[in-house]
Amino acid sequence: MFCGSCTTPLSTSKQREQFFVVQFYSIVCRVATILKTRYTAPGFWLAGLRLFELLEPLVSDTSEKSHLRNCISQAKQHLNEIENPVQSSESSASRGYLFEGHLTVDPEPPQPQWLVQSNLMNAFASAAAAESSQGSATNVNTVENAANVLEQLIDHLDSVIPEILENEGGVRRVPPASKEVVAKLPVITLTEEILAKLGSDAECAICKENLLVGDNMQELPCKHTFHPPCLKPWLDEHNSCPICRYELQTDDHDYESWKEREKEAEEERKGAANAVRGGEYIIKLLAEDML
Repeated sequence: MFCGSCTTPLSTSKQREQFFVVQFYSIVCRVATILKTRYTAPGFWLAGLRLFELLEPLVSDTSEKSHLRNCISQAKQHLNEIENPVQSSESSASRGYLFEGHLTVDPEPPQPQWLVQSNLMNAFASAAAAESSQGSATNVNTVENAANVLEQLIDHLDSVIPEILENEGGVRRVPPASKEVVAKLPVITLTEEILAKLGSDAECAICKENLLVGDNMQELPCKHTFHPPCLKPWLDEHNSCPICRYELQTDDHDYESWKEREKEAEEERKGAANAVRGGEYIIKLLAEDML
């Protein structure tokens, strides 16, 4: 027996459809896990919600249905069922030009990984919708197309995570400490006097080993000390003290400029707050004089 739109036996088509649903469920479970643990951007949660809602009527297992309904509920809760800001964000993210008719001399830059994955999610959702709407007369080409999109989604699923984590909430990725600054950090040898000030239970905050008389320790400007072999790998990736987060200078000019701008902006905010408080105090004095 063959399906109405192709020459593939119906039983084979059904098997492939079932295989597709099983693979679909497996990947959607991975999507749900990563959304819950690593993503907050509403665009991704909206795409995930579409996947959950598409798959839920396709599965027959009770536990799988319950799991997907829970995923749908969590996605709606995360989005707070407010779709307008999400749609606005999606439209601005996908818009390649400033306004209609605007042309640019330079070539359009490549799409960021997060947008590539979002497009893949939407393509996969569309393929799944087409597959489910055709029921028993599913076209094999549609299933194969969905499977191809599925493979691409798997390939891009984890590659986007570092970029999302770096850009989440507009927070810049912090570069490592300047190699020149690290090379100039003083190394001290622990004496009984120094160790007495640190306390008998003093330890290296990185390796957690107790400090001993004669240990060579590298000292940061904040006066926290660490074993040099412990501190080097840390400063190769970070620019701050592992204990108090005191920041060292970096070799990243853009980051240092950004830090200066943030510092100036913070001082301006404090100045404005002080001015408001000062104005309130003067108004209070004038009011008292008028009484």
